[in-house]
Amino acid sequence: MNRTITFNELRKIKDSLPAGSMHRIADELNIDVETVRNFFGGQNFKEGKSVGIHLEPGPDGGLVMLDDTTVLDKAMDILKEQQS
Repeated sequence: MNRTITFNELRKIKDSLPAGSMHRIADELNIDVETVRNFFGGQNFKEGKSVGIHLEPGPDGGLVMLDDTTVLDKAMDILKEQQS
């Protein structure tokens, strides 16, 4: 599923995740942890892969168009768990 959010919103979600969440998401999705970090704005393409995000300059850090929200969905699940 496609989704568009601001870069600052994406970083806020990442920064709200508890320690170890990048590894948990990577393990649950069977992908490299660097790929998860790349989803949240990292740029380590030597060890991680591109994740289908497209950045457009603009206010609030610019817009991020996500081709696939699977990583974001896992992150949101973790945040919901944290609230329970």
